[in-house]
Amino acid sequence: MWRKAVLVALLALGMGYLYHTDPQLPARVLNYVSESLLQMELSGGSEPRPPTLEDAVARAWQTLIMAPARRWARVAVGVNACVDVVVSGVGLLQALALEPGSGRDHEVLHSKEDLKEAFIHYMGKGAAAERFFSDKEVFQRIARAAAEYPGAQLYVGGNAALIGQKLASNPELVVLLCGPVGPKLHDMLDEQIVVPPESLQELDEFHLILEYKSGEQWGSSRAPQANRFILSHDVSNGEMSTLETFVASLEEFQPDLVVLSGLHMMEGMGRDLWEERLKEAVVAISDVRNEVPIHLELASMTDRDYMNRILQEVLPIVNSIGLNEQELLFLTQSGDGPHADLASWDGIPDVGRVSDILLWVLEQHGRADPESEADLTRIHFHTLAYHVLATVDGHWGNQEAAVAAGARVASSQACGLQAVDITKVVLKAPLNFYSSFSEPRESLTMDPTRPVTVWHRGNVSFHLTPVLVCKQPLRTVGLGDAISAEGLLFSEVTPRPEL
Repeated sequence: MWRKAVLVALLALGMGYLYHTDPQLPARVLNYVSESLLQMELSGGSEPRPPTLEDAVARAWQTLIMAPARRWARVAVGVNACVDVVVSGVGLLQALALEPGSGRDHEVLHSKEDLKEAFIHYMGKGAAAERFFSDKEVFQRIARAAAEYPGAQLYVGGNAALIGQKLASNPELVVLLCGPVGPKLHDMLDEQIVVPPESLQELDEFHLILEYKSGEQWGSSRAPQANRFILSHDVSNGEMSTLETFVASLEEFQPDLVVLSGLHMMEGMGRDLWEERLKEAVVAISDVRNEVPIHLELASMTDRDYMNRILQEVLPIVNSIGLNEQELLFLTQSGDGPHADLASWDGIPDVGRVSDILLWVLEQHGRADPESEADLTRIHFHTLAYHVLATVDGHWGNQEAAVAAGARVASSQACGLQAVDITKVVLKAPLNFYSSFSEPRESLTMDPTRPVTVWHRGNVSFHLTPVLVCKQPLRTVGLGDAISAEGLLFSEVTPRPEL
């Protein structure tokens, strides 16, 4: 009993100080202490059980994740927003009277059969994907079946809206969201989110999220891990129709960070449209004040020409990007970068290969070279087992805390919790890896008690932290957006010396 009393007393004395250093920290401390008390009770008052690797990582994160010295006050987010209808993928396809069969990828879905084949293709890989459904009437019938399916749930959707929601959970932050916001979505948004009147529309855009669980089977296809397949017939987001409204609203809102997403939605509209619209997007992005950093959130794409144009024309004019392992591999394939001959990742992506591609992006399309005119200096990469934050030296601060914060939110949110529960997660990250796939390379080790491994290649610094992977994830949609948002919350721009 005396241990409980000491813990409670220390918690009470430190709470005021902790609130001023990091308003979110007291809740985390309470959770940590509660876990410790529960552990003592379960052991009958004896010494707690020896810590596992998961224990060590979770506890080290508590110490490591500290708020930056300079925080964002106003963040503008745009431009894709919708209502997500989340449903069992296999269950919905069965309700549509579809039979299991062989998988095949489709860049654009034209029929229910295309949907079935693409879903099976990605379910077998355990990979996330997003596709445009070209037939409006067929999509509406599928959407109606999804909304009526038992257990279907409606959520805030679209990368921009999800990032805005996550950022708005910080009470000190004012968030502007610009995108096609219908009445249903508007009701679901956090009250702290400001929506310009020009963004409001009469009807909502709906996206269907077909989820599957780890080990779930349909016919001969078996999911190696939990994930989701997304489809939509979304013209407003597909044309990025609110982009100019978004940029025009920045002058009045005066943000100190801009977060942009939705470029992937244009891919399904056809080459003629995206070629012209991408030129207009580049002009619009270039109109953002130079002193305001821009983060671009990427998403699943299949058109290599389109991705290469984004690589060549958009990445150099933003400061930061967020992406997962599928998007990173497609990026290097589209730009003929390192490991472009790799058809797909074999299990957990090799850290050395990931490091090579991240370095290539920053050297060829970013500002790794101080003489470069490109603005890109930060890449937040996330995969199931680990995250890497690669930054050009001298531009960003607090990156150990930022990458750890992103991994922590992935662990908790996937399990549907506010904090990490070490009984529900498992460490899957490699404990030993290399800084590059080829020589010369550095042999590196992940220490669970200091769970951010740092290495340098030229003037680019890499920060890797493991993810405590949820054993039975409840929801995978929006994890990438939550990771990027949390990483940005704990990041800060290093002030540039005045010339």
